[in-house]
Amino acid sequence: MKEWLEEMTDKKEEEFRVQFKDSIQIMAGALKAGYSAENAIRETCHDLKPMYKSESRIIKEYEIMIRKLKIHIPVGQVLSEFAENVEQEDVDNFVTVFTTAQKSGGDSIVIIKDAVKVISEKMETEKEIQTMIASKKLEFEIMSMIPFGMIGYMKLTFGDFLKVLYGNPAGIIVMSICLALYFTAYIWGKKMIKIEV
Repeated sequence: MKEWLEEMTDKKEEEFRVQFKDSIQIMAGALKAGYSAENAIRETCHDLKPMYKSESRIIKEYEIMIRKLKIHIPVGQVLSEFAENVEQEDVDNFVTVFTTAQKSGGDSIVIIKDAVKVISEKMETEKEIQTMIASKKLEFEIMSMIPFGMIGYMKLTFGDFLKVLYGNPAGIIVMSICLALYFTAYIWGKKMIKIEV
């Protein structure tokens, strides 16, 4: 269950990264059209609504930012709080560079375009890696299930043989060690196939 929850969390994080990349592309267009940073955030939220469902994370985050802007919280603080709330490396890096550029009078449009390029390249690299190791992942999953399959088969066909392994103290100790080794190998294998860019 814990592993499944981690996989679902990773999947949602990946979805949000795609949504965030789309949002900053729209924001770059709004800034290029002459909008201020505050109005660019509002325009981005408006343009995202036809692309994503109203309950999607990116829409909710932008709506929170707009509510904060309505009560006159500075845009730099709004973006910083957005990054803190999201807790994602790409968002944190983007907001840090964007707010610094705003304070120093840098070109916000160029910064956003660079951020989009970096995020896109990172995502593309991750996809390539996942494609390359997809067959190894499948092999790993199959190999992980084989011990359980073997024990199940032996229990159905050679029940007396398993009594020797599990029906006495020595057998229990040996099989417990084998189980511990299996779980260690499984955890090690999961770490090996989980490659982060």
